[in-house]
Amino acid sequence: MFANKTTRLLLLLVAVVVLAACRSGTSTGELQGTVLDVPQEKGSFVLTDTEGAPYDFASETEDSLTLLYFGYLECPDICPVHLAQIAEVFDQHSDLAREAKVVFVSVDPDLDTLEEIREFLDNFDSRFVGLTGTHEELAAAQEAVGVPPARIFGEGDEYTVDHAGWVIAYAPDGLSYSIYPFGTRQTQWTNDLQVLAALESE
Repeated sequence: MFANKTTRLLLLLVAVVVLAACRSGTSTGELQGTVLDVPQEKGSFVLTDTEGAPYDFASETEDSLTLLYFGYLECPDICPVHLAQIAEVFDQHSDLAREAKVVFVSVDPDLDTLEEIREFLDNFDSRFVGLTGTHEELAAAQEAVGVPPARIFGEGDEYTVDHAGWVIAYAPDGLSYSIYPFGTRQTQWTNDLQVLAALESE
């Protein structure tokens, strides 16, 4: 099952790269994602990373451009497309990649093992951080950053996870000014990551 999933991810990655051929490499200076009415402070939570160590989200990402996403490995489209688009921007802008932190939190701890999360993320960028925890810890983490808690339905072929489908972006100053739902264009990612990276902490 995991091999089939990896093949699907690679095909999606190829599709995103092809679509990205028309991207613009310059920034407009204004955010193009879904801008929040009021910037939100970074939430604080501790989960387990793919090495089995505690990961304090707030302290580990302090002063860094940070992208936070809650998803799961069997996600058929939203999760891999988000990650592939971000990885493509980093490929084109190495300066962003050096300074940024991408944190993927699996909300399906019953099926997604630490080893599988690491393998999944390595299809996109080995620098991406993978986290998970108990159901209680994951619910607390989602509450801390203001996203609705994921819900798991069904089993077997009907198994699905209802989860927040947007990426939360935090500038180096520790504030979230915008979020990025499924359907965000490559050009928007390219523009906004450059804008957000420039918002340094004082």
